[in-house]
Amino acid sequence: MRYKLSEQYPKKRAFITGAGSGLGRAFALALAADGWKLGLADIRQDRLEAVCSQVEELGGQAFPFGLDVSDKDDYTKVAAEMGSHVGVDLLINNAGVGDGGLFKDYSLDNWDWIVGINQMGAIYGSHLFLPGMVQQGGGHIINVASAAAFGNAPMMTAYNATKAAVLSLSETLYVELKPDNIKVSVALPLFFKTNLMDSSRGGEEVKHLSHLLMETGQIEPDTVAHIILTQAGKGAFRIYVPFQSKLVHWFSRMFPNLFLKIKLRMAGKRVEMKQRLEKKYAALKAGK
Repeated sequence: MRYKLSEQYPKKRAFITGAGSGLGRAFALALAADGWKLGLADIRQDRLEAVCSQVEELGGQAFPFGLDVSDKDDYTKVAAEMGSHVGVDLLINNAGVGDGGLFKDYSLDNWDWIVGINQMGAIYGSHLFLPGMVQQGGGHIINVASAAAFGNAPMMTAYNATKAAVLSLSETLYVELKPDNIKVSVALPLFFKTNLMDSSRGGEEVKHLSHLLMETGQIEPDTVAHIILTQAGKGAFRIYVPFQSKLVHWFSRMFPNLFLKIKLRMAGKRVEMKQRLEKKYAALKAGK
């Protein structure tokens, strides 16, 4: 077995949101190799079908669910079906969207959209699967937040706020659920290669800059998923990927005023930063 989670939960039943691509897909394939039964949820049916086929090929069992995690009624039905037919030992609240833009330009409709997915999706999943975990005597919840939860970079207000909410939710649940033998972990990754910004509504500039940050980060979703699953099995609460994420968190807490000054400087040099990233990205592409 690759993961301690497989030993801790021998029935090996997990539910993963946003499983059709990126980090969610990586979670699914990693657990499939350990023979898990996987409830896989995604809003994109075509992507979901492809991942389910890969899961089966690796020796796992796939139970697909077309799901918009911001739809409370739909999520309630999906959770009930998964709970009654399979059960859940491990819940991975992974579904999320990335977005950015200046606060003054970001519409309230967009706020409803991103809060519904990034924040309420994690709340709905945790709330709906919790009774089953309590009844069976334990379980594990992994919430995928982001270093944005404490980095709070400019032009990412909505994303920052929703990921900070997921971190706050996780810290609260960690304490509250301890008596019920339910473990909680929260992943706090920096930029890595993913399609997080595919649904971005904040404009082409933000989408382009985010794409550059992710691609130049050079960290693959498979690596991120492996680290998170490994650390969760060891009982880690905050899981930083890569180690620079932990440094950012430490720096923001130890030197809050200096941290703000650095971000002010960053905001004033947005054009220069984009040009540097474009050069780095071009060099990486040329080296392949």
